[in-house]
Amino acid sequence: MPVLPDLPAAETAIIEMTNAFRADHKLAPVKQNPKLASAARAYARKLVAYEGLSHTADGTTPAQRIAGAGYRYCQVGENLASILDTRGFSGQEYARRAVKGWEESPGHRKNMLLPFVTETGVAVVRASPNEPKYIAVQLFARPEAAKYSFKVRNETPQAVAYRFNGESNKVSPREIITHTACLPGMLEFDTSPKAAARYDASNGQVYSLKAAQGSVKVEVGGR
Repeated sequence: MPVLPDLPAAETAIIEMTNAFRADHKLAPVKQNPKLASAARAYARKLVAYEGLSHTADGTTPAQRIAGAGYRYCQVGENLASILDTRGFSGQEYARRAVKGWEESPGHRKNMLLPFVTETGVAVVRASPNEPKYIAVQLFARPEAAKYSFKVRNETPQAVAYRFNGESNKVSPREIITHTACLPGMLEFDTSPKAAARYDASNGQVYSLKAAQGSVKVEVGGR
């Protein structure tokens, strides 16, 4: 008789191994979210009916499935695994093989190392009544509550160039621009032809640009 895995133990082990892998890369751990786990389990059960693994097997995307489970997100990733071994495996061994496979696959590895995701949902389901074949779904997400907003206010008489998360912008005189973002980002202002001022963008902050002897001074304050 093949050894059959303890599924809750396998799911817990996947999260623990994922967090160990993230820690090896100096990244914060992800914690289990019930809504993400529910979305993962519902999709894993659907995948049983399909020949292969696909992130859109039933015509939906990971983002749509998470939203359908009531999870409001601003970033999402998904890993899938299917393992068959006629000898069977323990929950720990199944988790080890699934996580190792993800670590060695560039796309799955990228999801495991998303720097700003904070939550996960993992489900493992049996895919065959006759053989020890199991499907795992691992979701990663950053909740919508992590979004933040800040303003750039130009009080100088000329347009000022700046960059946020590497994207170039320009604010006109007396213009106020509001940015809303999901991921942490760097804000960089061209304060003179040879200098720039850099800030980690923060929620609720107003970055006011003022003229200062041929250059631009940045003042940072509240709303």
